Amino acid sequence: MPPDFNLPFVLSVFGAFLTSSVVAYTYVWPAVRAMPRYEALRLLAAFHAFRFLGMNFLVSGFVSSELSSDFATKVGWGDFIAAVLALLSMAALSWRWSIAVPIVWIFNIWGTLDLLNAYYMGVKLGNPGLMGAGIYIPALYVPLLLVGHVLVFIILSRDRSAEKAT
Repeated sequence: MPPDFNLPFVLSVFGAFLTSSVVAYTYVWPAVRAMPRYEALRLLAAFHAFRFLGMNFLVSGFVSSELSSDFATKVGWGDFIAAVLALLSMAALSWRWSIAVPIVWIFNIWGTLDLLNAYYMGVKLGNPGLMGAGIYIPALYVPLLLVGHVLVFIILSRDRSAEKAT
């Protein structure tokens, strides 16, 4: 194992992914699957509207002063953009804009790639302790968000293929 490998952090993230997946499969998916498409997508996007939390990586004292400013900037602003796209998706779905579904696709692709990029950059940090209080974002919140993105992709893909079949 690399010298900077942090087993407790990795197990924490893995546990959050596993638990998020089980909860989504057991409780969230059956409820969301039964909802009309726009309502289900709006509900899932609402959870992502809280991604403004990522901006905390730019708050002095929230993270270690040794944390790369490049990492903090990319994570903070990437999450900010994802939150704005989630809010825009919610509005488009609520008001039944003709471009609502493409906006949701954009939000979901951006949001997923942003989270995966943040994990990639986080691995390069080597020391998750540099995230300070922000450690709970990748250890708990990001797994929840990624599972949410998967549910959105399933709804978008499933409903689109069902529409083509009719």
